[in-house]
Amino acid sequence: MRQFTLGIWMLVLGYMLSQFYRAFLTVLSSDLRGDLGATPGDLAISSGVWFVAFAAMQVPVGRWLDQIGPRKTASSMMLVAAAGAAIFAIASAPWHLHVAMGLIGIGCAPALMSAYYIFARSFSVREFGTLAGTFVAAGALGNLLSATPLVAVTEAVGWRTALWGMFVFTLLVALLEWLVVKDPERLDNAHPKGQLSDILRLRALWFILPLFAVNYGVSAAIRGLWAGPYLEDVFSASDTTVGNAALLMGIAMILGNYFAGPVVRMVGSVRLTILVGTTGTVIVTGALWLFAAQNLALSVALLSLVGLSGASYVLLIAHGRAFLPDHLVGRGITFLNMVSIGGTGLLQFGSRPVFQWASAHGNPAHAYATVFLFFTVPLAIGLGLYFLTSEAPND
Repeated sequence: MRQFTLGIWMLVLGYMLSQFYRAFLTVLSSDLRGDLGATPGDLAISSGVWFVAFAAMQVPVGRWLDQIGPRKTASSMMLVAAAGAAIFAIASAPWHLHVAMGLIGIGCAPALMSAYYIFARSFSVREFGTLAGTFVAAGALGNLLSATPLVAVTEAVGWRTALWGMFVFTLLVALLEWLVVKDPERLDNAHPKGQLSDILRLRALWFILPLFAVNYGVSAAIRGLWAGPYLEDVFSASDTTVGNAALLMGIAMILGNYFAGPVVRMVGSVRLTILVGTTGTVIVTGALWLFAAQNLALSVALLSLVGLSGASYVLLIAHGRAFLPDHLVGRGITFLNMVSIGGTGLLQFGSRPVFQWASAHGNPAHAYATVFLFFTVPLAIGLGLYFLTSEAPND
């Protein structure tokens, strides 16, 4: 943690906000259903808009990181996220949530990549994985705050007041990032200018990208969108129970990211660690499909295990970083993030018609089980393709 300067800690605050905003809908689902008439399908669109907007900004973010640096990029775009929080707070219809989440997604787009850019430019490939995992683990506190603590706040002051509070905090983070984040040294003009086509020509990435597109998306969609409605509709769980389940998932995500680096060092292979971890996630989501209506305790336990799969995202970034030359680092890591977050958005959009189709049978447990199967299949395919990757560029 000694490598974490004050500027990096300010970026951690920004990433905490990113984690909070992508996950808080599942806890507010009952309030938004009651006040705005927002169904789980509506929230699937809102959440999907967040991820698609976030993903769409990754290419320009990569260019801005290379051209103007992380400080200006992260702080200025956090203002857009603040605007989205304000619109969310005054929303009176489901489509207002779509607009708000789109703006928040745009504003949060550089939150993680700004830190990764600094790490990639300032530290070795081996150090990158550990620093990236530690950063994500620290920022994942936002995931925890979007669970039981958010339930307590909304019960005390209401969800609109809670969002106004988030608006103010988001503005404060933007100001702090502007004041204290330090950019790494700029590359001199002797380095070639990287293009997206240069990244796509890196064949080593071809069999990593499919898993990138679905790995994080499964845990993000279940944690941020479907866990709450699933527990409410199938087991009649209270808001507090939903919040506690989301909290457990968040804790699992933090632990997974924190221990990702040590596990890789113990195993001696990033690739093998990813293979084992993703295989476990396929088994867990498959169990949710098969035992969706079994009992509340089992479902909460399985959902918590899904949270661990978020750690594979950090390892995949580290694995992909190993194949990127220095002049492609900014665009390269943001492109990888775009694939991951874009895939997450597509999974969220796709889960809505799947849920609506399965709901026609009238059995909530069957509908949610079908959604879990929808997530399991592409994850298994991505895992199969990842078997074809190599550990390092020269392997």
